[in-house]
Amino acid sequence: MIFREMELWFDPLARSGPEAMAVDEWLLGYATHPILRIYGWDGEWGSLGYFGKLTDAMVGLSGVNLVRRWTGGGTVDHRCDWTYSLIVPRRYELARMKSGESYRAIHEILSGVLKAEGGEPGLAPSNEISGGMCFENPVEYDIMDAAGEKLAGAAQHRGKLGLLHQGSVATAGDSRLRGERFAERLAESWWEAEIHPDEGRVAEIGALRYGTKEWLERR
Repeated sequence: MIFREMELWFDPLARSGPEAMAVDEWLLGYATHPILRIYGWDGEWGSLGYFGKLTDAMVGLSGVNLVRRWTGGGTVDHRCDWTYSLIVPRRYELARMKSGESYRAIHEILSGVLKAEGGEPGLAPSNEISGGMCFENPVEYDIMDAAGEKLAGAAQHRGKLGLLHQGSVATAGDSRLRGERFAERLAESWWEAEIHPDEGRVAEIGALRYGTKEWLERR
């Protein structure tokens, strides 16, 4: 376990790409202790990392709506995945770890969750490949199945407010059961929360950043 206490939030709204990203940014400013957010997408969406090339993402996900994340990593197809975010305020140790250490800590726990669903997931060894289609290019500490196929990946952003870890599992599974299993392995004490984002502020963040052509086409 990583935390003493944590909130689990099943976001009840399916959201567009810009709105989904804006909620995570809003949560980073709102959170006073860790929050595990489980959410879905409104429509067919893919996301590309902060440093990703839009032209590459468009080739990999032709005809799919795209949004650029605040976090790094490659391009992710969200049409059939299970998506979560972990928001960790700065005062927590995980938010102050080096990126590789925190990535490994979270994925070791998630690997146990996926093992409980069947199969033999494990962490990927060091790999210099990055970017491109995320699930075609595993990096160190991604989660792989017994056949060497990537099961789960993630990307992170660190700032003065803390850590934003955005993750994706290739198989949707039982969303509620998976979320609860993940929460009980992440924290000694957790509870399902009803969080009501400031939707006006979320819309503003989306309009000023994630929904703009300038943000999407920056690379």
